[in-house]
Amino acid sequence: MLKRLDWYIIKKYIGTYLLSIVLIISISVIFDFTEKIDNFMENSAPVKAIIFDYYMNFIPFFTNMFTPLFSFISVIFFTSKLANNSEIIAMLAGGMSFNRLLRPYFISATLIGIFSFLLMGFVIPPANKVRLDFEDKYVDKFKSEIARNIQMEIEPGIIVYFERYEERTQEGYHFSLEKFEGKKLVSRMTASTIKMDSLNHWTVRNYLIRDFNGMYETINKGGSLDTIINMDPEDFFITAQQAAQMTNPQLRRYINKQEKRGLGNIQAFKDEYYKRFSMPLASLILTLIGVSLASRKIRGGMGINIGIGLALSALFILFSTLSSTFAINGSMNPLLAVWLPNILFLITGLFLYTKAPK
Repeated sequence: MLKRLDWYIIKKYIGTYLLSIVLIISISVIFDFTEKIDNFMENSAPVKAIIFDYYMNFIPFFTNMFTPLFSFISVIFFTSKLANNSEIIAMLAGGMSFNRLLRPYFISATLIGIFSFLLMGFVIPPANKVRLDFEDKYVDKFKSEIARNIQMEIEPGIIVYFERYEERTQEGYHFSLEKFEGKKLVSRMTASTIKMDSLNHWTVRNYLIRDFNGMYETINKGGSLDTIINMDPEDFFITAQQAAQMTNPQLRRYINKQEKRGLGNIQAFKDEYYKRFSMPLASLILTLIGVSLASRKIRGGMGINIGIGLALSALFILFSTLSSTFAINGSMNPLLAVWLPNILFLITGLFLYTKAPK
């Protein structure tokens, strides 16, 4: 049963969070509009499309991006204010335990986390599609249709490489295909060009095939060869933006499909998928840190706590960005990379919890 004090803290927490989000989103919209107004005018973007196709879908994306950071800053801000006014001391002196004090904070953080999870998994992906389609049409109008330096595993043990692939002509240049048995190279095909005839049907030109059998090598070359290769040109243009346009079920199905094909360039998709579960929980972890840090009245007032909070926020963003970069580059397991900042900050939160006033 929630008491009046619980409702007071919940209203303070969520109210401060909403105010912070409204302020930062308003500033972001103003800066973004100032940056893109020339593109809008140059490409004759309709006012209705700018408002409803772009900015109405811009707002949920940036709201979710700033949610962990501003939920943390909100906790630091109003808890420091309570501590500075000796309200927390009065609560604890009145018989309320620190664990009991945490309850309304965690209820608020859970509501914000659920809100973030629903936004990331089901609202933002279709909104991103509309927003990015608008950008392709009115902002980045001459988007490149050429993929360069493509290297991917199309099946287990089969790796292909293109120096360049043009979507318009469906033709690739300086192509190679290598087959491995374990770590042993057994065959290598190179071709000056390769063109798609239909799905999985390709024609290679000026090709050279080298088959390796122990110390022996067989060479076969020619001008043109029709062949079946299990690859889809859409995979050459895979970007992190595509992952952001998929709902949770769509993203899970896509990852499963590509893993069965042995496709190696899906790290960005795994990173995006796991992030949709770790980010909502980050609000709870950062709330624990914020309350534990700001509930003690210190010399220097709330400014010190806010300064520490901003420094910790910057560290959290830095760790999250670095771990995602390592995951996408294949240097770290995406699941570990996405959860590592949460794990490190949970340990920090538990340490600060032991130092909080009881």
